[in-house]
Amino acid sequence: MSVSPEAPLRVLFCIGVNQNFFDLPTGQGKGVWDGFTSMLAQLHGLPGVTVLGTVDDDQHMVGPSGSWPWTCYVLADVADQPTVAAVCNLFRTVQVGEHGLWRYMKIEARVGRPLPDPEPAR
Repeated sequence: MSVSPEAPLRVLFCIGVNQNFFDLPTGQGKGVWDGFTSMLAQLHGLPGVTVLGTVDDDQHMVGPSGSWPWTCYVLADVADQPTVAAVCNLFRTVQVGEHGLWRYMKIEARVGRPLPDPEPAR
């Protein structure tokens, strides 16, 4: 499969919830949720980002996710590496009270390319 230089990057953004979120007193996580939904809106609005799908594993995973399996995922086609970095940077710039979102959540980007479509069965 050949990929043109103009082809977007296929990126899986892996998002985890840090222990700091779970250390919050009961009922004080709403500010983190508000920050997270603000980050998602900004991610969807970034030029050069086409969100293909999301997966939230919060019903089957309880507690912090320091690495795989992550809490949620965003699959997107992204124009270039600087745009991938801009998505990750949202965790630094979106505020939750006096802290950045990164205090409560983390992100990691896996960058690759789409697999080829399978040949039709004969």
